[in-house]
Amino acid sequence: MRSARIILCVLSILGVRAHAQQVSPPAYAQSKRIVIAASAVLDGKGHVLYDTRIVVEGAKIVAIDAKAGPVDYDLRGLTVLPGWIDAHVHINWFFGKDGKLAGGGETAEEAAYAAASNAWVTLMAGFTTVQNMGSPTTLRDAIAKGMLPGPRILTAVEPLVGRGEQTGTPDEIRAYVRKQKEAGADLIKIYASGGMRQGRMTLSQEQLNAACDEAKKQGLRTLVHAYRDAVRSTILAGCTEVEHGLGATDDDLKLMAEKGTYFDPQAGLLLENYLLNKAKYAGKPFYPATEEGFAVFEEILPMNHELVKRALKIPELKIVFGTDAVAGAHGRNAEEFIDRVRDCGVEPMAAMISANSLGAEALGLADQIGSIAPGLQADIIALNGDPLKDITAVRRVVFVMKGGIVYKNAPRGAIPVYAGIQP
Repeated sequence: MRSARIILCVLSILGVRAHAQQVSPPAYAQSKRIVIAASAVLDGKGHVLYDTRIVVEGAKIVAIDAKAGPVDYDLRGLTVLPGWIDAHVHINWFFGKDGKLAGGGETAEEAAYAAASNAWVTLMAGFTTVQNMGSPTTLRDAIAKGMLPGPRILTAVEPLVGRGEQTGTPDEIRAYVRKQKEAGADLIKIYASGGMRQGRMTLSQEQLNAACDEAKKQGLRTLVHAYRDAVRSTILAGCTEVEHGLGATDDDLKLMAEKGTYFDPQAGLLLENYLLNKAKYAGKPFYPATEEGFAVFEEILPMNHELVKRALKIPELKIVFGTDAVAGAHGRNAEEFIDRVRDCGVEPMAAMISANSLGAEALGLADQIGSIAPGLQADIIALNGDPLKDITAVRRVVFVMKGGIVYKNAPRGAIPVYAGIQP
């Protein structure tokens, strides 16, 4: 009953911005045929469609037809594209009443409000699907049932934290993975190394092999926090995705491409967020004790840029879009696009694909999301600007549809004049 009361309170707060149908079960909310007119559509796979219309029925796109009508949403003059996918967030991280990073002393109600708020601002920023790196399934399920507005969430429940021999035997690790499956996890998050600077391995090769092999047997993907030596071990263990990867050699990156391992580096948002909010993080576990100590992140930031630049030179390496969004970064996820393009030389179209079709492929959902095509979920956003010419357009999300439901549609009069992408 307590959880139900919390959800009802959250709904009452968010209801001032969400239409009634947006918080209803999808089976009841999605029935009307919707036609969207667009002068420029990035299809999520690297193509641009001009002067066309997207037809939506229920939760899915049913046709791309330039002659379809009548038009329900006229998005001409904007850039239309699939809703973005963030492969790595911590949706339940927030700042507490004292302004500092919340550390477990908050009430269940405060934590629920914060998680729901983070989900809302993430959706409003154009991210219709995210992977959450460790929390109960409550928020994921409430959003899926239409009880709360937010992005589609795939979640790890409890991460496997490497502690050397204390982590357990390979058989015990396999049992732990099965426990996560029973708890409803969509993926297994594994910490195979320490922090950014030292990054010592915290799992043996045998332990990591057991974790990733058992996850495969259970039909689960594995995302591995890995620095330096742990990167190669992660690849050799057959895990799904390397997170972060600082200290990876060119040979590691080539092996990653050869094995088809997905790579999720962070170019800037995470460290920039720590620097922006250092007073709120200082002294918390795993963070510098003083604000002055955060200078280390200024030193590491160009190292991340250099890693992404090297990764771009490796043919066939699958670089996905993940922000590692923590408290202070939710709703600002798209800043990572700007960092990748501006500071690392990522091509704007490649940046979009990394958070669209490639991101969907990494999640095992390429047949459901990540592209604008008949048969896929109607996750559609629009930007006031052309991200292929000006990547800062990712900050100007003016339309958000997820699963056929419109959550955001800025009044046309409030949108500055923009000519759109020209053929």
